This record gives sequence, C-alpha cells and structure tokens, in this order.
Amino acid sequence: MKKIFKWALCAACVMGMAACQGKGTDVQSDKEAALQRAAAPYVNNTVVATYRSMADAGLTLLDQCEAILAAQEAGQDYAALIKDADASWRLMRKYWEQSEAFLYGPAAAHNIDPHIDSWPLDFNAMNALLHDSVQMAAIEEQGGAYVGEKLGYALKGFHACEYLLFESVIIDGRAVGTGKPHAANLTHAEAVYLLGIVEDLTQQAILLEYCWAGEVSDAKMKILEEGEVDTFEDKYGWQMINAGKPGSTYLTYQEVAEEIVAGCADIAGEVADLKMGNPYISSTPEERDYIESPYSCTSTTDFADNIRSIQHSYCGSQAGDYSVSSYVFTQDAALDAKVRKAIEDAIAAIEAIEDFENTAKGNPQVKEAIDRVSELEGILSDEVLPLLSK
Repeated sequence: MKKIFKWALCAACVMGMAACQGKGTDVQSDKEAALQRAAAPYVNNTVVATYRSMADAGLTLLDQCEAILAAQEAGQDYAALIKDADASWRLMRKYWEQSEAFLYGPAAAHNIDPHIDSWPLDFNAMNALLHDSVQMAAIEEQGGAYVGEKLGYALKGFHACEYLLFESVIIDGRAVGTGKPHAANLTHAEAVYLLGIVEDLTQQAILLEYCWAGEVSDAKMKILEEGEVDTFEDKYGWQMINAGKPGSTYLTYQEVAEEIVAGCADIAGEVADLKMGNPYISSTPEERDYIESPYSCTSTTDFADNIRSIQHSYCGSQAGDYSVSSYVFTQDAALDAKVRKAIEDAIAAIEAIEDFENTAKGNPQVKEAIDRVSELEGILSDEVLPLLSK
C-alpha cells in the first residue's frame, strides 16, 4: 500500500507539473495566436494596399507628365494637364504619408525613403542641371533610370516634382509656394526633367509594393524591368505573416507587433520633433527651410496623414480587421482607449493649424499640435510597447 501510494503521489506531482507547464504554454500560445491574427490584415489591408494605391496614383501621374511633355513640344496649351497632375501628385503624396508608420521595411532597407522624399531642394544644382545640355540629353534618352541612378536625393522625388508642378514666388532669395498649379510655361528642359523625376518616383513606388507583396501586376513589372530596377526578393509581408517559420526574420508575432508599434512611435517623434519642431523653432536658415511641402502648401495634410498612418497600423484599415489595438484592448481596455483618443487629438490639433508654411515659427497652434503628437509618441513607447513585451 505504501508503494502504491508513493507512486500515485509521484504521478500526481508529475501530472500537476505538466498541467502547470501546459498552462504557461497555453498563455503564451494565446498571446501569439492573438498577435498572429493581426499580422495578415496589417500586411494586406494596410501596408500592401497603401503602397498599391500609391503606385497606381504614380502611374496616372506618369501618363499626365508624358502628355505635358508632348503638349509642350507641340506648342499646345497644357494648363488643364498641369492641374490634373497636381491632383495626382497630391493623391500619390497622401498614400506615401500614410505609409510612414512602416518606414522600417524596404523603404529604409533600400533607401527608398530618402530617394523619394528628401528636402529641401538644391536650387543651384537644379539650375545647373537644367542648363547642362549633356545631362538633359541623358535624361531625355534614359528618363527615370538616369534620374534614379545619377542625380542626388535633393534633385529628385516628391519635392522636385512638387516644385515643377506648383507655383512659387521668390521672396528674400527663397522660393515660397502658393499652393496653386504652376503656369503652363515650362521650358522643354523642365518638362523633360519633370517626366524623368516622375518615372523614377513611380518606379520606386512600384518597388515598395513589390518588396512587401512579393508580386505586382504585369504592367507594373514591365515598368520595373524597363527601368532596370533591382527588385530585391524581400517578401517582407510574407516574413511578417509567417513569423517563426524558416525564411522569416521574425521569431515571434510579438516581435511583429513590437515592430508595428515602434514604427508608429518613430513617425510620431519625427512629426513632432522635426517636421513641426524645426519650423516652429526656426532659429537658423536650415530650420526655416525645413518645411515639408512648401510649394503645394500641403504640409499639415502630410502631418495629419502621418498620424493616420499610425491609426491604420494600430487600429486596422478596414472594419473588422483584427489589429494590435484588438490585442491591447483585451489586456488593458483603458490603455487602448487612451491610444485611440491620442491619435484623434493629434490629428485634430494638426488640422487646426492655419497657414503652416508661412506662420510656423512660434505659432501656438503648432505648439499645441507638437504637444499632442509628442503625447501620442510617449504613450506608444512607454505604455504600449511594455505591454506587448510582458
């Protein structure tokens, strides 16, 4: 009887230990399962969908700039084409700004971010370029391939395109934008240059879609091939959706969720400290020129869309998407509500700013927006990330 009792007691201990271990494993598995549910909607409905829309807008802008060049060469009026191109630039720009919460991926790894979104422009270099017959002949022949490979960041991308599409006036030696369409009086060199910039810009947008989705339409693939763009085999979206599997750089879905939230915190910090912070201080010429979209006068739209990038990444882009917010809600509903409110407050404060391009320095509306975005950054960094790491 003693022997049997001893065995039974040992068996009970072993079973108890197994149960405890199983319980711990179940808790971890529940967390991983929940965060796994957030991965695919984030990749497919937020990241890939945003980049796909950006590339599609780029294709439209490319067609319009080809028409502008043809009209310029034929001596035809193309004011309506400039106006249409402005609208397409704004749309493409919107999707780019709504992608900046996920700059940690191919946008950073392949230097696509500085390639297409560096500012301010180098006006002296641009003027020299436009009067350099050899380089202009190369741009006319090679288009986006030459712009992408041979020109520096300050001579290409969104802002070089913006300068040529939107009206500006020179005040105290600085080009000050009006937000209105550029007059249809581009020189031939400017029209050629504009088309080359947009070809390169569109190629980079398609490349972002390809690196995340792992594939693009045949028409888009043809553009990459004709531009001899190195496509890279990132399959970044696949890596996120398949965390822990061979070939993925993510060991767990917790790492995926932490990457998502860190990307949100990073862009919040950039908007508060640099995009709004530098012009608000404006103590040096460099800081005065640190206006994100000075010719289209859409800087506050850019900032608000950056925060919407956080909103889409954290909350999901489509109704019913399981997201990081969904998981945080199950762990701390008050914190989730706090994040959502901070996002809404930041957008509202940004959109309340009037004429940012000309009034940023010392503007109390800008200070209020900086404070609200900084608050959002702090919540994400100091509260959400620690919760995910538990």
